[in-house]
Amino acid sequence: MKSWFVTRLGDPDVALEIRDTPVPKPKKEELLIKVEAFSLNFFDILQCQGNYQEKPDLPFTPGAEIAGVVEKSGEGTSFEKGQRVMSATSLPNGGYTEYVLVNEKDVFPIPDELPYDEASAMFITYHTSYYALKSRANLKVGETVLVHAGSGGVGSAAIQIAKAMGATVIATAGSDEKINVSKKLGADYVINYRKEDFVQIVKDITNNKGADVIFDPVGGEVFHRSRKCIAFDGRILLIGFAGGTIPDVPTNHILIKNYSIVGVHFGYFKKMFPEKVRRAHEELMELYQKRLIKPLIYHRYSFDQVVEALNQLANRKTYGKLVVTT
Repeated sequence: MKSWFVTRLGDPDVALEIRDTPVPKPKKEELLIKVEAFSLNFFDILQCQGNYQEKPDLPFTPGAEIAGVVEKSGEGTSFEKGQRVMSATSLPNGGYTEYVLVNEKDVFPIPDELPYDEASAMFITYHTSYYALKSRANLKVGETVLVHAGSGGVGSAAIQIAKAMGATVIATAGSDEKINVSKKLGADYVINYRKEDFVQIVKDITNNKGADVIFDPVGGEVFHRSRKCIAFDGRILLIGFAGGTIPDVPTNHILIKNYSIVGVHFGYFKKMFPEKVRRAHEELMELYQKRLIKPLIYHRYSFDQVVEALNQLANRKTYGKLVVTT
């Protein structure tokens, strides 16, 4: 089988190469999956560079999300050969490959109407956004949600999920193209934060009340400005720090405006409560079948275009998810 390996640390065009290796055999509670598609994430680039928190020995195969078909089942597994699935994958045996071994606990069945390319783009973004909005924010029908980076992976999922939950959605993005993408995803209002003051616009839309929930995967100055348009009793969801700066929190301001700052760490939640993640997966599949959510795919690439795709992702001019079909 062909797999991409990080053979030395550096940018993707330096770090990655394709190697042929034997197809592995599943052990107890493992599944061998024939990969039909895998998606790319920005942290894959950090792994290539050696700048990610996990630093496996070289060589290793990156990739955290795949979709495909069960090829073989190890002892004690409940999945059958030929079953359509999506799965989380982990270092050092990630998903940039034609076949991958995964533990059954990380594998989820998918309906026939969900294409493999879309399934491979769902796990991290949709589970993160669903966990954030439903479990951490306790989002209610009729509330207003401000989604930053609305055309990004988690942002695009958050727009769709918030709408499915009955919220009014305001989305920000940094270009007219990305604004149009956010609007097509279902956002009720869109703001180009490079040209407009999102704080004032949010206040205008909400009659000075502010947003009930703010979904923030950016951090830095975006977080601090978000504090100026959060509603009394509102919730700011900390998804990540794509802006590169981790902000300090002025607790006196939190006290005065009576809002909550809520951490969202889906990966740790998944380890602690796998049964809740499985239930959330079933609920997300129902939303997909009702056509309330649909992964936003920027482009589909062939297996040998992985480096090209990662270079495009690094430029931060893409939107949604980048997917490789095998």
